[in-house]
Amino acid sequence: MIGLISATAAGAAARDRLAAAWPDRTRVYEGPAGEAVRAAFAECDRLVCFLATGATVRLLAPLLGDKAADPGVVCVDEGGRFAVSLVGGHGGGANELAHEVAQLLGAEPVVTTATDAVGLAGLDTLGLPAEGAVAAVSRALLDGEPVALEAEVAWPLPPVPFAEQGAYTVRLTDRAVRPGPREVLLRPPSLVVGVGASRGAPVEEVLGLIEEALREAGLSVRSVAELATVDAKSEEPGIVAAAGRLGVPLVTYPAGELAAVSVPNPSDAPLAAVGTPSVAEAAALRSGGELLVPKRKSAATPAMATCAVVRRPGRGRLAVVGLGPGARDLLTPRAAAELRRASVLVGLDQYVDQIRDLIRPGTRVLESGLGAEEERARTAVAEAREGHAVALIGSGDAGVYAMASPALAEASDDIDVVGVPGVTAALAAGAVLGAPLGHDHVSISLSDLHTPWEVIERRVRAAAEADIVVTFYNPRSRGRDWQLPKALAVLSDHREPGTPVGVVRNASRPDESARLTTLAGLDPATVDMMTVVTVGNTATRNIAGRMVTPRGYRWQHAPEGAR
Repeated sequence: MIGLISATAAGAAARDRLAAAWPDRTRVYEGPAGEAVRAAFAECDRLVCFLATGATVRLLAPLLGDKAADPGVVCVDEGGRFAVSLVGGHGGGANELAHEVAQLLGAEPVVTTATDAVGLAGLDTLGLPAEGAVAAVSRALLDGEPVALEAEVAWPLPPVPFAEQGAYTVRLTDRAVRPGPREVLLRPPSLVVGVGASRGAPVEEVLGLIEEALREAGLSVRSVAELATVDAKSEEPGIVAAAGRLGVPLVTYPAGELAAVSVPNPSDAPLAAVGTPSVAEAAALRSGGELLVPKRKSAATPAMATCAVVRRPGRGRLAVVGLGPGARDLLTPRAAAELRRASVLVGLDQYVDQIRDLIRPGTRVLESGLGAEEERARTAVAEAREGHAVALIGSGDAGVYAMASPALAEASDDIDVVGVPGVTAALAAGAVLGAPLGHDHVSISLSDLHTPWEVIERRVRAAAEADIVVTFYNPRSRGRDWQLPKALAVLSDHREPGTPVGVVRNASRPDESARLTTLAGLDPATVDMMTVVTVGNTATRNIAGRMVTPRGYRWQHAPEGAR
Protein backbone atom coordinates (compact mmCIF):
# COMPACT_ATOMS: atom_id res chain seq x y z
CA MET A 1 0.00 0.00 0.00
CA ILE A 2 1.17 3.55 -0.81
CA GLY A 3 0.48 6.17 1.85
CA LEU A 4 -0.36 9.67 0.60
CA ILE A 5 0.31 12.71 2.82
CA SER A 6 -0.24 16.41 2.10
CA ALA A 7 -0.34 19.64 4.06
CA THR A 8 -1.74 22.24 1.65
CA ALA A 9 -4.63 22.59 -0.77
CA ALA A 10 -2.29 22.32 -3.80
CA GLY A 11 -0.68 19.21 -2.35
CA ALA A 12 -4.08 17.72 -1.61
CA ALA A 13 -5.18 18.29 -5.21
CA ALA A 14 -2.17 16.36 -6.55
CA ARG A 15 -2.61 13.75 -3.82
CA ASP A 16 -6.23 13.23 -4.85
CA ARG A 17 -5.17 12.72 -8.47
CA LEU A 18 -2.96 9.85 -7.40
CA ALA A 19 -5.66 8.43 -5.17
CA ALA A 20 -8.17 8.51 -8.02
CA ALA A 21 -5.73 6.89 -10.45
CA TRP A 22 -4.62 4.18 -8.01
CA PRO A 23 -7.65 3.50 -5.79
CA ASP A 24 -6.51 -0.03 -4.91
CA ARG A 25 -2.87 0.91 -4.29
CA THR A 26 -3.15 4.04 -2.14
CA ARG A 27 -4.45 5.25 1.20
CA VAL A 28 -4.88 8.94 2.07
CA TYR A 29 -3.67 9.99 5.53
CA GLU A 30 -5.42 13.10 6.83
CA GLY A 31 -4.55 15.30 9.79
CA PRO A 32 -1.30 17.00 10.85
CA ALA A 33 1.60 16.05 8.59
CA GLY A 34 3.76 14.67 11.39
CA GLU A 35 1.09 12.30 12.65
CA ALA A 36 0.18 11.28 9.09
CA VAL A 37 3.79 10.48 8.18
CA ARG A 38 4.30 8.41 11.34
CA ALA A 39 1.11 6.42 10.73
CA ALA A 40 1.84 5.83 7.04
CA PHE A 41 5.46 4.87 7.76
CA ALA A 42 4.28 2.16 10.13
CA GLU A 43 1.47 0.85 7.92
CA CYS A 44 2.60 1.22 4.28
CA ASP A 45 5.44 -0.14 2.19
CA ARG A 46 5.82 3.16 0.28
CA LEU A 47 4.91 6.81 0.87
CA VAL A 48 4.33 9.84 -1.33
CA CYS A 49 4.66 13.07 0.63
CA PHE A 50 3.39 16.28 -0.99
CA LEU A 51 5.65 18.35 1.23
CA ALA A 52 8.94 20.23 1.06
CA THR A 53 11.93 17.88 1.09
CA GLY A 54 13.37 19.53 4.19
CA ALA A 55 10.16 19.09 6.14
CA THR A 56 9.85 15.51 4.97
CA VAL A 57 13.44 14.72 6.01
CA ARG A 58 12.85 16.10 9.52
CA LEU A 59 9.64 14.08 9.88
CA LEU A 60 11.28 10.89 8.63
CA ALA A 61 14.58 11.12 10.51
CA PRO A 62 13.38 9.68 13.85
CA LEU A 63 11.58 6.84 12.03
CA LEU A 64 14.41 5.53 9.88
CA GLY A 65 15.89 2.17 10.84
CA ASP A 66 17.14 -0.42 8.33
CA LYS A 67 17.20 0.55 4.64
CA ALA A 68 16.31 -3.02 3.76
CA ALA A 69 13.07 -2.76 5.75
CA ASP A 70 12.11 0.94 5.69
CA PRO A 71 9.42 1.96 3.20
CA GLY A 72 10.43 3.90 0.12
CA VAL A 73 9.52 7.59 0.21
CA VAL A 74 8.88 9.95 -2.71
CA CYS A 75 8.55 13.69 -2.14
CA VAL A 76 6.53 15.88 -4.54
CA ASP A 77 6.98 19.65 -4.44
CA GLU A 78 4.15 22.14 -4.00
CA GLY A 79 4.07 22.98 -7.70
CA GLY A 80 3.95 19.34 -8.76
CA ARG A 81 7.08 19.81 -10.88
CA PHE A 82 9.32 17.14 -9.38
CA ALA A 83 8.90 13.66 -7.88
CA VAL A 84 12.00 13.08 -5.75
CA SER A 85 13.09 9.62 -4.66
CA LEU A 86 14.04 10.53 -1.10
CA VAL A 87 14.45 7.31 0.89
CA GLY A 88 14.63 3.64 -0.07
CA GLY A 89 15.44 4.11 -3.73
CA HIS A 90 16.16 0.44 -4.40
CA GLY A 91 15.09 -1.61 -1.40
CA GLY A 92 11.96 0.44 -0.77
CA GLY A 93 11.01 0.88 -4.42
CA ALA A 94 11.13 4.68 -4.30
CA ASN A 95 13.06 5.06 -7.56
CA GLU A 96 10.45 3.16 -9.53
CA LEU A 97 7.63 4.94 -7.70
CA ALA A 98 9.16 8.34 -8.52
CA HIS A 99 8.96 7.53 -12.22
CA GLU A 100 5.35 6.32 -11.89
CA VAL A 101 4.26 9.38 -9.93
CA ALA A 102 6.03 11.72 -12.33
CA GLN A 103 4.36 10.17 -15.34
CA LEU A 104 0.91 10.43 -13.81
CA LEU A 105 1.33 14.01 -12.59
CA GLY A 106 3.33 15.30 -15.55
CA ALA A 107 6.33 15.94 -13.30
CA GLU A 108 10.06 15.27 -13.62
CA PRO A 109 11.39 12.22 -11.74
CA VAL A 110 14.46 12.97 -9.65
CA VAL A 111 16.57 9.90 -8.82
CA THR A 112 20.00 10.43 -7.30
CA THR A 113 20.96 6.81 -6.58
CA ALA A 114 24.42 6.54 -8.12
CA THR A 115 23.82 3.49 -10.30
CA ASP A 116 20.50 4.82 -11.60
CA ALA A 117 22.02 8.22 -12.35
CA VAL A 118 24.52 6.67 -14.81
CA GLY A 119 22.16 4.01 -16.16
CA LEU A 120 23.67 1.00 -14.37
CA ALA A 121 21.49 -1.73 -12.94
CA GLY A 122 22.05 -1.76 -9.18
CA LEU A 123 23.13 -5.12 -7.79
CA ASP A 124 20.24 -4.93 -5.35
CA THR A 125 17.75 -4.33 -8.18
CA LEU A 126 18.46 -7.43 -10.26
CA GLY A 127 15.51 -9.29 -8.75
CA LEU A 128 17.74 -11.75 -6.85
CA PRO A 129 18.69 -11.79 -3.16
CA ALA A 130 22.13 -10.20 -2.80
CA GLU A 131 24.62 -10.92 -0.01
CA GLY A 132 28.04 -9.49 0.77
CA ALA A 133 29.86 -6.30 -0.22
CA VAL A 134 27.03 -4.78 -2.27
CA ALA A 135 28.14 -1.18 -1.65
CA ALA A 136 31.84 -1.85 -2.38
CA VAL A 137 31.21 -3.83 -5.56
CA SER A 138 28.63 -1.28 -6.77
CA ARG A 139 31.19 1.48 -6.20
CA ALA A 140 33.73 -0.48 -8.21
CA LEU A 141 31.28 -0.75 -11.10
CA LEU A 142 30.61 2.98 -10.92
CA ASP A 143 34.33 3.73 -10.92
CA GLY A 144 34.88 1.55 -13.97
CA GLU A 145 36.94 -1.02 -12.12
CA PRO A 146 36.71 -4.57 -13.52
CA VAL A 147 34.13 -6.70 -11.73
CA ALA A 148 34.06 -10.37 -12.71
CA LEU A 149 30.94 -12.50 -12.94
CA GLU A 150 31.25 -16.10 -11.79
CA ALA A 151 28.04 -17.85 -12.85
CA GLU A 152 27.87 -21.23 -11.16
CA VAL A 153 24.22 -21.39 -12.23
CA ALA A 154 23.02 -20.12 -15.62
CA TRP A 155 20.36 -17.50 -15.00
CA PRO A 156 19.15 -14.51 -17.06
CA LEU A 157 20.38 -11.20 -15.65
CA PRO A 158 19.77 -7.57 -16.60
CA PRO A 159 22.77 -5.85 -18.19
CA VAL A 160 25.77 -5.22 -15.96
CA PRO A 161 29.21 -4.44 -17.46
CA PHE A 162 31.02 -7.45 -16.02
CA ALA A 163 34.61 -8.29 -16.95
CA GLU A 164 36.24 -11.70 -17.39
CA GLN A 165 38.56 -11.01 -14.43
CA GLY A 166 38.69 -8.43 -11.69
CA ALA A 167 39.55 -7.62 -8.11
CA TYR A 168 35.83 -7.62 -7.32
CA THR A 169 33.45 -10.49 -8.00
CA VAL A 170 29.76 -11.14 -8.37
CA ARG A 171 29.03 -14.82 -7.91
CA LEU A 172 25.73 -16.29 -9.10
CA THR A 173 25.27 -19.35 -6.95
CA ASP A 174 22.72 -21.43 -5.06
CA ARG A 175 25.38 -23.04 -2.88
CA ALA A 176 25.55 -22.29 0.85
CA VAL A 177 28.80 -20.33 0.80
CA ARG A 178 29.91 -17.11 2.44
CA PRO A 179 30.87 -14.08 0.34
CA GLY A 180 34.46 -12.87 0.31
CA PRO A 181 35.40 -9.31 1.34
CA ARG A 182 35.13 -8.03 -2.25
CA GLU A 183 32.34 -10.29 -3.38
CA VAL A 184 28.58 -10.22 -3.83
CA LEU A 185 26.56 -13.43 -3.91
CA LEU A 186 23.43 -13.39 -6.04
CA ARG A 187 20.94 -16.14 -5.21
CA PRO A 188 18.97 -17.35 -8.24
CA PRO A 189 15.61 -19.06 -7.57
CA SER A 190 17.00 -22.31 -8.96
CA LEU A 191 15.96 -24.91 -6.37
CA VAL A 192 12.66 -26.77 -6.33
CA VAL A 193 11.90 -28.83 -3.24
CA GLY A 194 9.46 -31.69 -3.70
CA VAL A 195 7.57 -32.57 -0.52
CA GLY A 196 5.40 -35.45 0.59
CA ALA A 197 3.73 -35.76 3.98
CA SER A 198 1.39 -38.00 5.87
CA ARG A 199 -1.88 -36.50 7.05
CA GLY A 200 -1.27 -34.27 10.07
CA ALA A 201 2.50 -33.99 9.62
CA PRO A 202 3.61 -31.03 11.77
CA VAL A 203 5.17 -28.04 10.05
CA GLU A 204 8.25 -28.36 12.26
CA GLU A 205 8.92 -31.82 10.86
CA VAL A 206 8.36 -30.78 7.24
CA LEU A 207 10.41 -27.59 7.53
CA GLY A 208 13.14 -29.25 9.56
CA LEU A 209 13.55 -31.96 6.92
CA ILE A 210 13.81 -29.38 4.12
CA GLU A 211 16.39 -27.29 5.97
CA GLU A 212 18.45 -30.35 6.91
CA ALA A 213 18.42 -31.65 3.33
CA LEU A 214 19.57 -28.30 1.98
CA ARG A 215 22.25 -27.88 4.64
CA GLU A 216 23.76 -31.33 4.10
CA ALA A 217 23.76 -30.78 0.34
CA GLY A 218 25.48 -27.41 0.75
CA LEU A 219 22.59 -25.50 -0.79
CA SER A 220 21.21 -22.08 0.16
CA VAL A 221 17.65 -21.82 1.41
CA ARG A 222 17.52 -18.37 -0.26
CA SER A 223 17.58 -20.08 -3.67
CA VAL A 224 14.47 -22.15 -3.02
CA ALA A 225 11.95 -21.08 -5.64
CA GLU A 226 8.97 -23.22 -4.67
CA LEU A 227 7.72 -26.27 -2.84
CA ALA A 228 6.02 -28.89 -5.02
CA THR A 229 3.70 -31.74 -4.13
CA VAL A 230 0.71 -33.74 -5.34
CA ASP A 231 -2.75 -32.14 -5.67
CA ALA A 232 -4.07 -34.33 -2.87
CA LYS A 233 -1.71 -32.53 -0.46
CA SER A 234 -2.50 -28.99 -1.63
CA GLU A 235 -4.17 -28.17 1.69
CA GLU A 236 -2.02 -30.28 4.01
CA PRO A 237 -1.39 -27.83 6.89
CA GLY A 238 2.24 -28.80 7.50
CA ILE A 239 3.20 -28.39 3.85
CA VAL A 240 1.24 -25.16 3.40
CA ALA A 241 2.79 -23.67 6.55
CA ALA A 242 6.30 -24.71 5.50
CA ALA A 243 5.90 -22.91 2.19
CA GLY A 244 4.61 -19.86 4.06
CA ARG A 245 7.56 -19.79 6.43
CA LEU A 246 10.00 -20.10 3.53
CA GLY A 247 8.15 -17.37 1.68
CA VAL A 248 7.75 -19.42 -1.51
CA PRO A 249 4.70 -20.64 -3.45
CA LEU A 250 3.33 -24.15 -3.15
CA VAL A 251 2.89 -25.78 -6.57
CA THR A 252 0.81 -28.95 -6.93
CA TYR A 253 0.37 -31.51 -9.71
CA PRO A 254 -2.24 -34.18 -10.44
CA ALA A 255 -1.27 -37.69 -9.35
CA GLY A 256 -1.46 -38.89 -12.95
CA GLU A 257 1.19 -36.38 -14.06
CA LEU A 258 3.52 -37.37 -11.25
CA ALA A 259 3.01 -41.06 -11.93
CA ALA A 260 4.38 -40.50 -15.44
CA VAL A 261 7.66 -39.00 -14.12
CA SER A 262 10.57 -41.45 -14.01
CA VAL A 263 12.13 -41.42 -10.51
CA PRO A 264 14.99 -43.36 -8.88
CA ASN A 265 13.07 -44.26 -5.72
CA PRO A 266 9.43 -45.21 -6.36
CA SER A 267 7.36 -46.60 -3.50
CA ASP A 268 4.13 -48.51 -3.07
CA ALA A 269 2.99 -46.41 -0.10
CA PRO A 270 2.27 -43.16 -1.96
CA LEU A 271 0.84 -45.15 -4.85
CA ALA A 272 -1.76 -46.62 -2.53
CA ALA A 273 -2.36 -43.36 -0.69
CA VAL A 274 -2.54 -40.74 -3.46
CA GLY A 275 -2.21 -42.61 -6.76
CA THR A 276 1.45 -42.06 -7.70
CA PRO A 277 4.55 -44.12 -6.79
CA SER A 278 6.46 -40.92 -6.04
CA VAL A 279 5.48 -37.55 -4.60
CA ALA A 280 8.63 -35.74 -3.44
CA GLU A 281 10.97 -36.79 -6.27
CA ALA A 282 8.35 -36.67 -9.01
CA ALA A 283 7.04 -33.24 -7.94
CA ALA A 284 10.57 -31.83 -7.81
CA LEU A 285 11.57 -33.39 -11.15
CA ARG A 286 8.39 -32.06 -12.76
CA SER A 287 10.30 -28.76 -13.10
CA GLY A 288 12.63 -30.48 -15.55
CA GLY A 289 15.83 -30.04 -13.59
CA GLU A 290 18.68 -32.09 -12.14
CA LEU A 291 18.04 -34.17 -9.02
CA LEU A 292 20.51 -32.96 -6.37
CA VAL A 293 18.97 -34.58 -3.29
CA PRO A 294 17.12 -37.89 -3.81
CA LYS A 295 14.11 -38.68 -1.66
CA ARG A 296 14.85 -38.66 2.04
CA LYS A 297 12.62 -39.11 5.03
CA SER A 298 12.36 -37.10 8.19
CA ALA A 299 14.05 -38.44 11.30
CA ALA A 300 10.85 -38.80 13.33
CA THR A 301 9.45 -42.21 14.19
CA PRO A 302 7.33 -42.86 12.29
CA ALA A 303 8.60 -40.55 9.55
CA MET A 304 5.75 -38.32 8.38
CA ALA A 305 7.54 -36.25 5.71
CA THR A 306 9.72 -36.78 2.65
CA CYS A 307 11.56 -34.32 0.43
CA ALA A 308 13.77 -34.17 -2.64
CA VAL A 309 15.64 -31.24 -4.20
CA VAL A 310 16.07 -30.41 -7.88
CA ARG A 311 18.09 -27.65 -9.52
CA ARG A 312 15.95 -26.34 -12.35
CA PRO A 313 17.61 -24.79 -15.37
CA GLY A 314 17.53 -21.04 -15.77
CA ARG A 315 15.00 -20.19 -18.45
CA GLY A 316 15.90 -17.49 -20.90
CA ARG A 317 13.46 -14.64 -21.40
CA LEU A 318 12.40 -13.13 -24.69
CA ALA A 319 10.53 -9.83 -24.58
CA VAL A 320 9.06 -8.80 -27.94
CA VAL A 321 8.84 -5.03 -27.61
CA GLY A 322 6.83 -2.57 -29.68
CA LEU A 323 8.53 0.83 -29.76
CA GLY A 324 5.51 2.75 -31.03
CA PRO A 325 5.38 4.91 -34.17
CA GLY A 326 8.50 6.95 -33.40
CA ALA A 327 7.74 9.70 -30.89
CA ARG A 328 9.48 9.12 -27.56
CA ASP A 329 6.38 10.02 -25.56
CA LEU A 330 4.50 7.21 -27.36
CA LEU A 331 7.02 4.64 -26.13
CA THR A 332 5.21 2.94 -23.26
CA PRO A 333 6.75 2.74 -19.76
CA ARG A 334 6.54 -1.03 -19.99
CA ALA A 335 8.57 -1.02 -23.18
CA ALA A 336 11.19 1.25 -21.60
CA ALA A 337 11.41 -1.07 -18.58
CA GLU A 338 11.98 -4.08 -20.83
CA LEU A 339 14.76 -2.26 -22.67
CA ARG A 340 16.48 -1.58 -19.33
CA ARG A 341 16.01 -5.19 -18.25
CA ALA A 342 17.45 -6.86 -21.35
CA SER A 343 21.06 -8.00 -21.41
CA VAL A 344 20.77 -8.64 -25.15
CA LEU A 345 18.97 -6.33 -27.59
CA VAL A 346 18.11 -7.51 -31.10
CA GLY A 347 16.64 -5.21 -33.73
CA LEU A 348 16.72 -3.36 -37.02
CA ASP A 349 19.56 -0.83 -36.96
CA GLN A 350 17.31 2.21 -37.49
CA TYR A 351 15.04 1.13 -34.62
CA VAL A 352 18.04 0.58 -32.34
CA ASP A 353 19.14 4.14 -33.12
CA GLN A 354 15.76 5.43 -31.88
CA ILE A 355 16.25 4.06 -28.38
CA ARG A 356 20.05 3.84 -28.11
CA ASP A 357 20.07 6.34 -25.24
CA LEU A 358 17.82 4.00 -23.21
CA ILE A 359 20.16 1.02 -23.50
CA ARG A 360 22.01 0.31 -20.27
CA PRO A 361 25.79 -0.11 -20.15
CA GLY A 362 26.66 -3.78 -20.54
CA THR A 363 23.80 -4.55 -22.94
CA ARG A 364 24.93 -6.54 -25.97
CA VAL A 365 23.33 -5.06 -29.10
CA LEU A 366 22.79 -7.24 -32.18
CA GLU A 367 21.54 -5.03 -35.00
CA SER A 368 21.03 -5.70 -38.69
CA GLY A 369 19.61 -4.02 -41.77
CA LEU A 370 16.36 -4.18 -43.68
CA GLY A 371 15.08 -7.51 -44.90
CA ALA A 372 16.56 -9.72 -42.18
CA GLU A 373 13.40 -10.26 -40.09
CA GLU A 374 13.62 -14.05 -39.91
CA GLU A 375 17.32 -13.90 -39.09
CA ARG A 376 16.70 -11.43 -36.25
CA ALA A 377 13.90 -13.63 -34.92
CA ARG A 378 16.13 -16.72 -34.95
CA THR A 379 18.95 -14.80 -33.29
CA ALA A 380 16.72 -13.51 -30.50
CA VAL A 381 15.28 -16.95 -29.77
CA ALA A 382 18.74 -18.53 -29.81
CA GLU A 383 20.05 -15.95 -27.33
CA ALA A 384 17.09 -16.59 -25.03
CA ARG A 385 17.72 -20.34 -25.23
CA GLU A 386 21.24 -19.69 -23.98
CA GLY A 387 19.71 -18.24 -20.82
CA HIS A 388 19.84 -14.52 -21.58
CA ALA A 389 17.23 -11.81 -21.02
CA VAL A 390 16.53 -10.68 -24.58
CA ALA A 391 14.55 -7.78 -26.02
CA LEU A 392 13.54 -8.10 -29.67
CA ILE A 393 12.33 -4.71 -30.87
CA GLY A 394 10.00 -3.61 -33.64
CA SER A 395 8.21 -0.41 -34.56
CA GLY A 396 4.59 0.25 -33.69
CA ASP A 397 3.20 -2.86 -32.05
CA ALA A 398 5.60 -5.76 -32.46
CA GLY A 399 2.67 -8.05 -33.16
CA VAL A 400 1.39 -6.03 -36.13
CA TYR A 401 3.43 -6.61 -39.32
CA ALA A 402 6.49 -6.82 -37.10
CA MET A 403 8.73 -9.17 -35.15
CA ALA A 404 6.38 -11.06 -32.82
CA SER A 405 5.09 -13.44 -35.48
CA PRO A 406 8.45 -14.70 -36.81
CA ALA A 407 9.88 -14.86 -33.29
CA LEU A 408 7.02 -16.90 -31.84
CA ALA A 409 7.13 -19.20 -34.87
CA GLU A 410 10.73 -20.01 -33.83
CA ALA A 411 10.20 -20.15 -30.06
CA SER A 412 9.21 -23.30 -28.18
CA ASP A 413 8.24 -23.80 -24.56
CA ASP A 414 11.86 -23.89 -23.35
CA ILE A 415 11.97 -20.09 -22.93
CA ASP A 416 9.68 -17.49 -21.36
CA VAL A 417 8.11 -15.10 -23.86
CA VAL A 418 6.63 -11.70 -22.97
CA GLY A 419 4.78 -9.46 -25.40
CA VAL A 420 4.97 -5.70 -24.85
CA PRO A 421 2.30 -3.82 -26.84
CA GLY A 422 3.02 -0.60 -28.67
CA VAL A 423 1.07 2.16 -30.41
CA THR A 424 0.57 1.06 -34.02
CA ALA A 425 1.05 3.23 -37.11
CA ALA A 426 -2.66 2.89 -37.86
CA LEU A 427 -3.59 4.26 -34.44
CA ALA A 428 -1.02 7.06 -34.60
CA ALA A 429 -2.24 8.05 -38.07
CA GLY A 430 -5.86 7.77 -37.00
CA ALA A 431 -5.28 10.17 -34.12
CA VAL A 432 -3.74 12.69 -36.53
CA LEU A 433 -6.63 12.38 -39.00
CA GLY A 434 -9.43 12.55 -36.43
CA ALA A 435 -11.48 9.42 -35.79
CA PRO A 436 -11.43 7.32 -38.96
CA LEU A 437 -11.40 4.05 -37.02
CA GLY A 438 -14.53 4.78 -34.99
CA HIS A 439 -16.28 1.65 -36.25
CA ASP A 440 -15.15 -1.67 -37.74
CA HIS A 441 -11.83 -1.43 -39.54
CA VAL A 442 -9.13 -3.63 -41.00
CA SER A 443 -5.41 -3.27 -41.70
CA ILE A 444 -4.01 -4.74 -44.91
CA SER A 445 -0.38 -4.77 -46.02
CA LEU A 446 0.07 -4.22 -49.74
CA SER A 447 3.54 -5.76 -49.73
CA ASP A 448 3.52 -8.92 -51.85
CA LEU A 449 7.06 -9.93 -50.83
CA HIS A 450 5.69 -12.61 -48.50
CA THR A 451 2.01 -12.79 -49.51
CA PRO A 452 0.84 -13.43 -53.10
CA TRP A 453 -0.97 -10.49 -54.66
CA GLU A 454 -3.99 -12.69 -55.41
CA VAL A 455 -4.47 -13.21 -51.66
CA ILE A 456 -4.03 -9.50 -50.90
CA GLU A 457 -6.50 -8.49 -53.58
CA ARG A 458 -9.06 -10.98 -52.30
CA ARG A 459 -8.79 -9.45 -48.81
CA VAL A 460 -9.14 -5.90 -50.17
CA ARG A 461 -12.22 -6.96 -52.10
CA ALA A 462 -13.74 -8.61 -49.03
CA ALA A 463 -13.21 -5.42 -46.99
CA ALA A 464 -14.73 -3.36 -49.79
CA GLU A 465 -17.80 -5.56 -50.04
CA ALA A 466 -18.20 -5.55 -46.25
CA ASP A 467 -18.00 -1.73 -46.11
CA ILE A 468 -15.14 -1.76 -43.61
CA VAL A 469 -12.66 1.11 -43.15
CA VAL A 470 -9.29 0.01 -44.55
CA THR A 471 -5.81 1.09 -43.45
CA PHE A 472 -3.07 0.21 -45.92
CA TYR A 473 0.40 -0.58 -44.57
CA ASN A 474 3.43 -0.75 -46.91
CA PRO A 475 1.36 0.97 -49.61
CA ARG A 476 4.02 1.81 -52.18
CA SER A 477 7.75 1.59 -52.78
CA ARG A 478 10.07 2.11 -55.75
CA GLY A 479 9.83 -1.55 -56.67
CA ARG A 480 6.09 -1.85 -55.94
CA ASP A 481 4.28 1.04 -57.55
CA TRP A 482 1.18 -0.65 -58.99
CA GLN A 483 -0.35 -2.35 -55.92
CA LEU A 484 -1.85 0.77 -54.34
CA PRO A 485 -3.64 1.94 -57.54
CA LYS A 486 -4.99 -1.59 -57.98
CA ALA A 487 -6.26 -1.72 -54.38
CA LEU A 488 -7.90 1.71 -54.72
CA ALA A 489 -9.58 0.54 -57.89
CA VAL A 490 -11.04 -2.46 -56.07
CA LEU A 491 -12.40 -0.18 -53.35
CA SER A 492 -13.81 2.19 -55.98
CA ASP A 493 -16.09 -0.59 -57.21
CA HIS A 494 -17.98 -0.34 -53.92
CA ARG A 495 -17.44 3.25 -52.68
CA GLU A 496 -18.17 6.69 -54.01
CA PRO A 497 -15.38 8.83 -55.52
CA GLY A 498 -15.83 11.32 -52.67
CA THR A 499 -15.12 8.76 -49.94
CA PRO A 500 -12.67 10.40 -47.47
CA VAL A 501 -9.09 9.14 -47.56
CA GLY A 502 -6.47 10.06 -44.97
CA VAL A 503 -2.77 10.07 -45.83
CA VAL A 504 -0.24 10.36 -42.99
CA ARG A 505 3.51 10.18 -43.43
CA ASN A 506 5.89 9.63 -40.51
CA ALA A 507 3.10 9.73 -37.94
CA SER A 508 4.26 11.20 -34.60
CA ARG A 509 7.76 12.02 -35.87
CA PRO A 510 9.22 15.52 -36.28
CA ASP A 511 8.61 15.54 -40.07
CA GLU A 512 5.04 14.27 -39.76
CA SER A 513 2.68 15.33 -42.54
CA ALA A 514 -1.00 14.59 -43.05
CA ARG A 515 -3.66 15.42 -45.57
CA LEU A 516 -7.29 14.55 -46.13
CA THR A 517 -8.33 13.78 -49.69
CA THR A 518 -10.83 11.51 -51.45
CA LEU A 519 -10.80 8.15 -53.14
CA ALA A 520 -10.85 9.83 -56.54
CA GLY A 521 -8.43 12.58 -55.53
CA LEU A 522 -5.59 10.49 -54.07
CA ASP A 523 -2.46 10.48 -56.22
CA PRO A 524 -0.61 7.21 -55.47
CA ALA A 525 2.66 8.80 -56.57
CA THR A 526 2.60 10.94 -53.40
CA VAL A 527 2.67 7.83 -51.18
CA ASP A 528 5.74 5.90 -50.01
CA MET A 529 6.68 3.22 -47.45
CA MET A 530 6.66 5.73 -44.60
CA THR A 531 3.01 6.50 -45.30
CA VAL A 532 -0.20 5.05 -43.89
CA VAL A 533 -3.30 5.35 -46.09
CA THR A 534 -6.74 5.07 -44.47
CA VAL A 535 -9.80 4.75 -46.72
CA GLY A 536 -13.17 5.42 -45.10
CA ASN A 537 -16.38 3.42 -45.50
CA THR A 538 -19.70 4.70 -46.80
CA ALA A 539 -20.43 6.39 -43.45
CA THR A 540 -17.08 8.17 -43.07
CA ARG A 541 -17.31 11.96 -43.31
CA ASN A 542 -15.03 14.99 -43.53
CA ILE A 543 -16.19 17.08 -40.58
CA ALA A 544 -14.38 20.39 -40.05
CA GLY A 545 -11.32 19.02 -41.79
CA ARG A 546 -11.27 15.84 -39.73
CA MET A 547 -11.92 12.30 -40.93
CA VAL A 548 -14.71 10.79 -38.83
CA THR A 549 -16.36 7.36 -39.01
CA PRO A 550 -19.50 7.38 -36.81
CA ARG A 551 -19.85 4.58 -34.30
CA GLY A 552 -23.31 3.98 -35.72
CA TYR A 553 -24.72 1.93 -32.85
CA ARG A 554 -28.47 1.87 -32.42
CA TRP A 555 -28.33 3.15 -28.86
CA GLN A 556 -27.15 6.51 -30.20
CA HIS A 557 -30.62 7.07 -31.66
CA ALA A 558 -32.63 5.51 -28.83
CA PRO A 559 -34.63 7.64 -26.39
CA GLU A 560 -32.66 8.72 -23.31
CA GLY A 561 -34.56 6.40 -20.96
CA ALA A 562 -34.03 3.37 -23.20
CA ARG A 563 -30.23 3.53 -23.27
